[in-house]
Amino acid sequence: MTAERCREWRESLGALALSQLPDAERPALEAHLEGCPGCRAELESLQGVARLMPLADPDRFGDVPAPPAALGERIATTIAAERRSERRRRRRFGFALSGATAAVAAAVLAIFISPGGDGESVPQRHVSFESLPPKMEIGALLEPHAFGTEIHVYVKGVRSGALCRVFLRNLRGKSMPAGSFRYRWGEDSNAVLSSALDLSRTAAIGIRVGSRTFEAPVNPRAA
Repeated sequence: MTAERCREWRESLGALALSQLPDAERPALEAHLEGCPGCRAELESLQGVARLMPLADPDRFGDVPAPPAALGERIATTIAAERRSERRRRRRFGFALSGATAAVAAAVLAIFISPGGDGESVPQRHVSFESLPPKMEIGALLEPHAFGTEIHVYVKGVRSGALCRVFLRNLRGKSMPAGSFRYRWGEDSNAVLSSALDLSRTAAIGIRVGSRTFEAPVNPRAA
């Protein structure tokens, strides 16, 4: 597994080595470690450091270096810019709505765009998932493209670290995998995936979270 894909997991390795990782986060991280030799090796090195820490003599420590005076301001500016960018992206794809407003709007929203070839209108589909467990929200925006369908998935309120597998179901009932992503700790998660299945031939979209599968119709007349 690449370092980029392991980055969010490695942020928790230090806490695990120091026995400070919250109990709710341990199962997902331990499951990841079973299949990732790189993260296991890093955890072993951190555990070695953790074992030596009680032997350190605080009286022999030097002065703690002070960070640059402008560092805090630069960090705050960067975080604010990233938050503004995230809000703009959510507004663009209609994922900024929440709660009851999102459920109502997602059920009726259908935006039309013009394709490059025959001049007919090709619909985007904004899909909401119903009958979900309490506090869970799932939504999806499907966009038609020459290669098939681009899928924007919004997830909130699932188990921390859960692997979310997305698939489309065609008009004959066959499911076609579209990719997967992991739910980030306690945050809303947005993922952009793709499928070779044409949107006009898509009857439903599904997402499997752990052992549970949730499905919603895309083209109600065809489903």
